[in-house]
Amino acid sequence: MCAFDNAALLWDQMRHASLREMKQRLILFFVTAPFWIWGIFSFLYGSLDRTSSLTLAAIYGLWHVSCFFRKKFLSAALGIAIAGLLPLFGFFFLMQPSQFRDWQADVSELPHAIFSNNSVTVYNVRNCAYTSPSNYTPRFETRTYDLNALRTLDVLSVDWGLHAIAHTLVSFGFADGQYLCFSAEARKKKGDTYSAIRGFFRQYELIYVAGDERDLIRLRTNFRSNEVTRLYPITKAKPELIKAMFTGYIERINALHARPEWYNAFSQNCMAGFVDLLKQEAVPGYTQWHWSSLLTGYAAHHAYTIGALDQTQPFDVIQKQAIINDKARKAHDAVDFSQRIRASD
Repeated sequence: MCAFDNAALLWDQMRHASLREMKQRLILFFVTAPFWIWGIFSFLYGSLDRTSSLTLAAIYGLWHVSCFFRKKFLSAALGIAIAGLLPLFGFFFLMQPSQFRDWQADVSELPHAIFSNNSVTVYNVRNCAYTSPSNYTPRFETRTYDLNALRTLDVLSVDWGLHAIAHTLVSFGFADGQYLCFSAEARKKKGDTYSAIRGFFRQYELIYVAGDERDLIRLRTNFRSNEVTRLYPITKAKPELIKAMFTGYIERINALHARPEWYNAFSQNCMAGFVDLLKQEAVPGYTQWHWSSLLTGYAAHHAYTIGALDQTQPFDVIQKQAIINDKARKAHDAVDFSQRIRASD
């Protein structure tokens, strides 16, 4: 074999080795990418001041990118995981939720309840008087409900334009005409705005608002112009399930009143608590995780397919009939608001 052939063979070997190494580096880079992305956001949304957060996030991101160009990329990637992520995890998970912050007025009071025989008294039932979404008079009331008078369970889906993601409310109806509505939300401080990204990084505490439907529903139908609210009666719910679900929500608000928890857009969102209670009661179709727990805009369709909703008509018809915005605007602040939004056209 001549020298030219030897050189060509060596070049070919080097080229293939370089391609293999490049592939290995790319694979390792993308495998480790979720960790450094999480690390950057944990710096950005941690408890440090803004300048420090941005500086540390930039250093951390550049450090990871530089590993890609180092000779020993694997050891560098492992090094960044150990030297960088472990302290970050420690810093992040040592952050503690609190009941004592400068809260927005509409979430300033936590609901809680006391059972007495077959009734329950709920404190701090929200019933704000709105003139606009941001202009309202906060009102918190004490109400008593007869557990033997529980009749209905309704799920409301609020679509603000994303379609795949919707806010979920759960409302319980009583024979005396009362309704108690629950909404799991991020408990915001004064000056806060909601961010789904921040919702993954311990930036909000969790609150289960217990409210009058003229507050929780009317806010979304009458005062927010870009939201479509649908009401789905859970027609196949047996009385014992309705009572168990209601009791579960009461126990949940009491638990949060006793000990704060972080809101999490993945595991502690508006739908997660409802699904967890359904699983506890071994409701068919909810004993296993379903992707609609995250893509909550499709939760109603899932409920329809497992028979929880009325199936006498196609789902498209049910979904269209479920919209209550016009009914709510006509009812406005009427005493029988809850009955009007459920009335047949």
